[in-house]
Amino acid sequence: MVGSRPASPPAPTPLPDSDRPVAPSGPQPADDARRNIRVSIADGTAYSLMVGCGESYIPAFALALGHGPVAAGLMASVPVIAGALLQLVVPVALTRVGTNRGWVVGCTTVQSLSFVPFVWWGLRGHAGLGELLVAASVYWGAGMAGVPAWTAWIATLVPARLRTSYFARRNRLGQFGVFCGFVAAGLVLQRGEQRGAALAAFAVVFVAAAICRLVSTAMLVACGEPEPPIRVAPAAAGGGIVGGARRVGAALRGMAARPSGRLVAFICCFMFGAHFAGPYFTPYMLEQCGFSYHAYLVVFGTSFLAKAVALPTLGRLASRTGPLGLLVLATLAITPSSLLWLPSAHVGWLVVVQVVAGTCWAAYELAVSILLLDAIRPEERTGVITVYNLGLAVATVAGAGCGGLLLRTLGEDRSAYAAVFVVSSLLRVAALPLLRRVRLPA
Repeated sequence: MVGSRPASPPAPTPLPDSDRPVAPSGPQPADDARRNIRVSIADGTAYSLMVGCGESYIPAFALALGHGPVAAGLMASVPVIAGALLQLVVPVALTRVGTNRGWVVGCTTVQSLSFVPFVWWGLRGHAGLGELLVAASVYWGAGMAGVPAWTAWIATLVPARLRTSYFARRNRLGQFGVFCGFVAAGLVLQRGEQRGAALAAFAVVFVAAAICRLVSTAMLVACGEPEPPIRVAPAAAGGGIVGGARRVGAALRGMAARPSGRLVAFICCFMFGAHFAGPYFTPYMLEQCGFSYHAYLVVFGTSFLAKAVALPTLGRLASRTGPLGLLVLATLAITPSSLLWLPSAHVGWLVVVQVVAGTCWAAYELAVSILLLDAIRPEERTGVITVYNLGLAVATVAGAGCGGLLLRTLGEDRSAYAAVFVVSSLLRVAALPLLRRVRLPA
């Protein structure tokens, strides 16, 4: 990702000093920094509980309502586009809100409330696919709209020398949170299915997810903000989606020969291959393998637990190899992972597969978390993260859509799923040459 660098893209135009909040001089005090890091980790844990008991079961909820496997796959992918589009207005919104924290808190509050319709549909007993997609779009839109501001905020909270240990610890506790939420929700759903009240059980777990996100929001409120965001002049900010699209275009032109651009290009291509199969593991287990919710939570929950257990070791490995070295190892290991679902549908075998896959994905997520800060210059961070989220959303939806099309064309039987898993691995192989061009900035 190093090479001849074109002229820098138009950076956000700062407003006159008299209009800007006064930034604190020098680094934040050590005690405040440690407190903010602890609070941020607590926020991540509560958020992960929400993911485990809420987000992870949205596709299963679509299946329980009578929608097919392709619909379940779309539920896990299409709403991501809403988040990618909504985030285009983030620079303008930050200018008006005035703080990264204020914008992030607003987004997480909306995300917690997005579970309300899911609760209602669980109690009512039915919902159309369009209704589900709208509600899921609000959930993803609110979540993704907060990512650029959260990333810029965290960059001011966590010194560069502490980022590897911070993300390793935060991700580890987060994976434990996802595991605990996933298992608890699975047990509730299993009990509800046994009593003939599966949809009402979904309502219960979605209430728990909303509460977890509200707790996460409270942690964000308690977290400090040592530096205000860079404010963007109205002329530079533009308005709405159109202005956001212009900023994305400018960021893309500037990223073309930079480390950030090549990193984002690789990640998006690799994730296209991953999401070709990823959304269809849930319907594969619940419909083709005939798993109960108990067996489903054992298999899927194993992945989250493996991530949590592996992260301390992966953090030490990242310190020795660097985040880029860790990314190379992770992607090479992940590439053939979907093929491991084909030899057997036995729960014991799939648990082993999930241990391997969970460890590899934990390494990948840790490496990407660090690289998205280390490979991006502070002045281009918000723009690059916006492009990254947009590209990732397009890759997610395109991958899931293509995988769903192949699945439906081949008849949605076990051999059709096998074809989807094989193609997914081949697409990941095709993305690997891009990884050779990824470099950290000098």
